[in-house]
Amino acid sequence: MPEMPILRAMRALLFVLLIAIAPRAFSLEEGLASWYGGKFHGRLTSSGEVFDTNVLTAAHKSLPFGTMVRVTDVDTGKSTVVKINDRGPFIEGRIIDLSRAAADELGMVGRGVARVTIEIVDFVSDKQLFAVQVGAYGLERNAEKARIALEGAGFVVSPEKTALGITRIFVRGIAEKDLTGVRTRLESLGFSQSLVKREKTATEVSLAREPTLP
Repeated sequence: MPEMPILRAMRALLFVLLIAIAPRAFSLEEGLASWYGGKFHGRLTSSGEVFDTNVLTAAHKSLPFGTMVRVTDVDTGKSTVVKINDRGPFIEGRIIDLSRAAADELGMVGRGVARVTIEIVDFVSDKQLFAVQVGAYGLERNAEKARIALEGAGFVVSPEKTALGITRIFVRGIAEKDLTGVRTRLESLGFSQSLVKREKTATEVSLAREPTLP
């Protein structure tokens, strides 16, 4: 018997609600955000894309190009999601440089800078990337110690807590050609046990998020 239209609508609504209540991404860092536009509009970014100050993008010193991050103003609670497509900022104390469109969403254009937190939402890329699990910890303080050490070494770190309360620490966004070098460096930092898993590409992420309705 064909499914009634109202049931289809309810299933679609349920899918949206599940996405809305999904766990928040991990907090990567906190610091000052600035914004740029003007003379940079229309120029090539470090990723090769043309910079459009009216699009939600940002510059970061180390995150892989294509990474989607949520930027939240610590003082106001306003947030926006941007794609990393450029390098910077190159002023001490600043951790991200936003397009004017992103700065508008945070209400910080007039202020110029704002204290923000950055959370990774997705590694959105059609290039093949990998994640390396460097440890699994029963004690939160040990997981936090590992996270701090790895971020201090310049890695993009993602803690994931299991249903049993174990915190797994991943180094994320690694290109296949860099895997050997990354694992060697991890060993030099004392992380000798590592497991590699493939990240989802942008296409896979997009397909996984589309509701399947009959």
